[in-house]
Amino acid sequence: MKNLVFSPSPHLHTSRTTSGAMRHVIIALIPAIACSLYYFGLPALSVLLVSIASCVVVEWAVTRFLLRRPSTVLDGSAALTGILLALNLPSNLPLWMVIFGAVIAIGIAKMAFGGLGCNIFNPALVGRVFLLISFPVAMTSWPLPDPGFGDADGATGATILSITKLAEAVETSTGASTPAMAAPVLPDNVDMLLGNMGGSMGETGALAIILGFIYLVAFGIIKWDIPVAVVLGLVGVDLLAGYPVLTDVMSGGLLLGAVFMATDYVTSPMTRRGMWLYGLLIGIIAASIRRWGAYPEGVSFAILIMNGATPLINRYIRPRRFSPARKEVFA
Repeated sequence: MKNLVFSPSPHLHTSRTTSGAMRHVIIALIPAIACSLYYFGLPALSVLLVSIASCVVVEWAVTRFLLRRPSTVLDGSAALTGILLALNLPSNLPLWMVIFGAVIAIGIAKMAFGGLGCNIFNPALVGRVFLLISFPVAMTSWPLPDPGFGDADGATGATILSITKLAEAVETSTGASTPAMAAPVLPDNVDMLLGNMGGSMGETGALAIILGFIYLVAFGIIKWDIPVAVVLGLVGVDLLAGYPVLTDVMSGGLLLGAVFMATDYVTSPMTRRGMWLYGLLIGIIAASIRRWGAYPEGVSFAILIMNGATPLINRYIRPRRFSPARKEVFA
C-alpha cells in the first residue's frame, strides 16, 4: 500500500531539481568568486574554503545526529550557503569567526527550522548579520585590493559607503564639509564596475555580479523582477535625497544581495506582483538605512526584514482562484 504524502502549497510541476538549481547558482557566482580571489588573494581563498567546508559539515552533523534523517549535503544548498556567506565577509576575517558564522547560518537559520524549504530567513545573511553585530570591528575592517593573488590582508581601509557616511556626519555636525571630507578619495566608476575597491569579498565587482544575473535569468533560475525592483527602490530614495545614484548602486552589497539572496526561492514571494512589492521595499529600506541609519550598509537588514514579511505578501497578494481573466502566475 502506498503512503499518501501531504506537502505545503504551491504545488508546481517542473523538471528542475534542487541540486540542478543550486548548481546553476554556483556557476553564476563564479565571476564574483574569481573577482574576489583576484583582488584579495589567498586570504579570500581561505575564507571561501573554510566557509564552504564548515557549512557542509554542520549540515551533515545536524541531519546525522540531531534530526536523524538522510543527509542533504549532496543537494548543494549547504555549499551554496557557504559561498554566499564567504562573499559577504571581509577576506581578512579570522577563520574561527567564519566557522562561527557557518554554525549560525546552517545550524540556526536553516536546520533549526527543518532544513531547506522550511527556513524563514536567508541563512547566509543571518550568519553575516550575526557576525556583524557580534564582531563589528573585525567585520568592518576591509582589506584593500592587491591584484595578483598576493597576500591582501596587510592594509585595510574604509569602503565607499563608510567614507560618504562619515563625510555626511561631519557636514551635519559642523554645518560645512571639512577639507578632508570635501573631496574624499573614491574609486571611479570603472574601478567600481571591475571591483577594484575595498569591501566584502563578493560585493566589489559589479560587472561580475551582473554577468551572474544574466546567466540566472537566461536559464530561468530566477525572475528579473526582484533584482530590478530592489535597484529601482534604492534609486527612488537616492533621487529624493539627492544622492549619487550610480555610486550607491555599484558600491556595497546591493547587487550581490539583490541578485543572489533576495531571489532565494524559499524566502521570497511567489507571485510577480508580490516580487515587485518585496523588491521595491528592500531597496527603499536599504537606501533609508544607508542615508539615515547608524550603519553605512543596510542591504542585509533590508532583505531579512522583507523575508519576515514574505508570508504576509503571499497571503494578501495572490491570484484569484479559477479566474482566467487574471494573468498573475506563480514564479
